[in-house]
Amino acid sequence: MNNSNKSFLAKMALLLATIIWGSTFFIMEYTIQNIGIYTLLAIRFTFAAVVLGLILIKHLRVIDREYLWRGFIMGALVVTAYIFQTFGLADDATTPGKNAFLTAIYCIIVPFLSYPFTKLKPDRYNIVAAIICITGITMISVTGNDFSSVCRGDLLTLIGGICYSLHMVAVATFSRGRNILLLTMLQFLFSGIIAWIPAIALETFPTTISPLAITSIVYLSVMATCLCYILQNAGQKFTTPSTASLILSLEAVFGVLFSVMFTTERITPKIFTGFALVFLSIVISEIKPFKKGQ
Repeated sequence: MNNSNKSFLAKMALLLATIIWGSTFFIMEYTIQNIGIYTLLAIRFTFAAVVLGLILIKHLRVIDREYLWRGFIMGALVVTAYIFQTFGLADDATTPGKNAFLTAIYCIIVPFLSYPFTKLKPDRYNIVAAIICITGITMISVTGNDFSSVCRGDLLTLIGGICYSLHMVAVATFSRGRNILLLTMLQFLFSGIIAWIPAIALETFPTTISPLAITSIVYLSVMATCLCYILQNAGQKFTTPSTASLILSLEAVFGVLFSVMFTTERITPKIFTGFALVFLSIVISEIKPFKKGQ
């Protein structure tokens, strides 16, 4: 298979992962009405760790202390991100579409957080993108005349987006010289363990779960967690970082699309403008469309 075909398949893999992740926002909103947030995340990550562990069973023997502490940090960061994002989604004032776009700020923040590790200073495009992104977030989140109208769910979602940024920096830093799939499996395992602690301490495991909720949990665990991370890792191997980031940012677009299609969410002109500004900021930050030589 030539490089052109590999690049095309890589982009399709990333696009498929993005579509699946975009569908999870309204599915999560339904599922957390039937099961506790910590319990859902604990099941989701534990299930994904078991599935990926079975796939990688022949490679598990190479796991050492380095793998374990790296996987723990990655897992702690990603489960923290999911907790804030999911609690944000649980707020009635935060719709799946808003949750999707507010989470997408990680694309803007990563260049700033990664600077101490990569020594790559954010350029003027990153700064312009950040300003545009903040403007878009303000239009999405501020429903009244002042910032007192920003809902708790939007703020929690933004914190989740920052945690996703920290997770991306950790993955880029800790994956060097390591099997990324093994690290991903350990990330899932530790995420599940961490989520089980508040799940057991604070929540009551439901005695009955509807068949639709069970189907949603399986979908979130296998498709949206295990499969998507495999697709992302494989896709990023054969495409440029800028192209991969731009495709993955479409998760927010698909999140809104699925939310409008399958829920009662409706987009006002003001919120739509905010969405457009956030997406524009991602494009500017990732592909620097006006930079000479690109």
